[in-house]
Amino acid sequence: MLLASLGTSIANVALPALSLHFGVSFQHVQWVVLAYLLASTALIVGAGRLGDLMGRRRLLLGGLLLFAAASLVAGLASFPALIAARAAQGLGAAVMMALSMAFVADVMPKERIGRAMGWLGTMSALGTALGPSLGGVLIAGFGWRSIFLLLAALSAAALALASRSLPGDDRSASRGQAGFDRVGTALLALAAASYALAMTTGRGHFGAFNAAWLAAALAGGGVFVWWQRRIEAPLLRLDMLRDSNLSGGMAMSGLVATVMMATLVVGPFYLARSLGLNMAEVGLAMSAGPVLSAVYGLPAGAAVDRFGARGMALAGLFAILAGAAALSLTPMVWGVPGYIASLLLLTVGYAQFQAANNTQVMAGSGASGRGLVSGLLNLARNLGLLTGAGAMGAVFAAAAGTDRLATASPDAIAHGMHAVFAVSTGLIALALAIALGGMLPSRRAAAGRAASRDA
Repeated sequence: MLLASLGTSIANVALPALSLHFGVSFQHVQWVVLAYLLASTALIVGAGRLGDLMGRRRLLLGGLLLFAAASLVAGLASFPALIAARAAQGLGAAVMMALSMAFVADVMPKERIGRAMGWLGTMSALGTALGPSLGGVLIAGFGWRSIFLLLAALSAAALALASRSLPGDDRSASRGQAGFDRVGTALLALAAASYALAMTTGRGHFGAFNAAWLAAALAGGGVFVWWQRRIEAPLLRLDMLRDSNLSGGMAMSGLVATVMMATLVVGPFYLARSLGLNMAEVGLAMSAGPVLSAVYGLPAGAAVDRFGARGMALAGLFAILAGAAALSLTPMVWGVPGYIASLLLLTVGYAQFQAANNTQVMAGSGASGRGLVSGLLNLARNLGLLTGAGAMGAVFAAAAGTDRLATASPDAIAHGMHAVFAVSTGLIALALAIALGGMLPSRRAAAGRAASRDA
């Protein structure tokens, strides 16, 4: 989980160096990040399902080996080969993210799953926080190739640890390998990749090209649903989505991830243009959220085990709602302390929600389908992150009244920030409605079981 997160964040800081080294434009060099995100997003559900069918240990070791080899190639490659290697890294990361969560549910007793999910959340946040600073130090001292060579070394170490520590696969797991839905996997990957391109093309400006990709995503999703209904062994049994635990968890995860990405899109502009911080100070202020999330991940998981996943998911959502509402109303005169205080409240809520929501969904999944369920949760999160980068970026630019955000007035940036988090408050209110609505069937079921016992 740490490697998958670090693979994204450490590459972002290398973009200027890569652009200079290869003599390519920003539009080209951004594919170093996009290739990784597209591959990991598009293939994560298929990776989870394949782990269920062929054995999670074997596939996770294969994913780690692919990530290590691709990292080594990326550190030695020309620019076209670098893009291909980053896509291969993304495929390895998809396997690692989906199956890490599935393994937690496999090996941990139910009363300790929350703590383990908290560990995973801590590692993900730590990778996000560590990437820019570690990457900056490595590039300054050893050049851009060193960041990929470091990832190769770390993934080789992770491969050795995993091969020694992870439990073996049930030999019966491979019995369904022949039934893997390759067509459905390809259709879902194309739909997810089209949506990702719709959200990331244009850097915050939604135009005809974005609309065309969005239409392709909707069409691909429709064809995927048609195909799943047609075949005997689908990638995703559509009746699974009737389970409010899974469908609600996915929806809430996507909404929350959208809001969290909005903080990364808006924060640097607001801190620099409206509050007047230099870039070093902006980086320090922006690191407060990921650092707190990493620190709070373990207590958040322990709280889930002690007080229950449903209640702690609600507590997390209420904290995110309060933080987003505060950011939508925070005046510039409150300065950096006002912004960071609101951001930290939102971040604590996010860590708590993630630990609780992942625990609730994974604990309710059957052992034979945990890879698929984990893949679906991660897909929802990734699509939310992409939506936050694209759609919320467009809201920011529209509310600020300009696409030239780097030179916009402090008041315009502040107005854009308030608009983004007003929308974010609405999205979290929707997530709360989903959470509260999902509790009603559970209470009715509990009442029915109690009545049956009395009878």
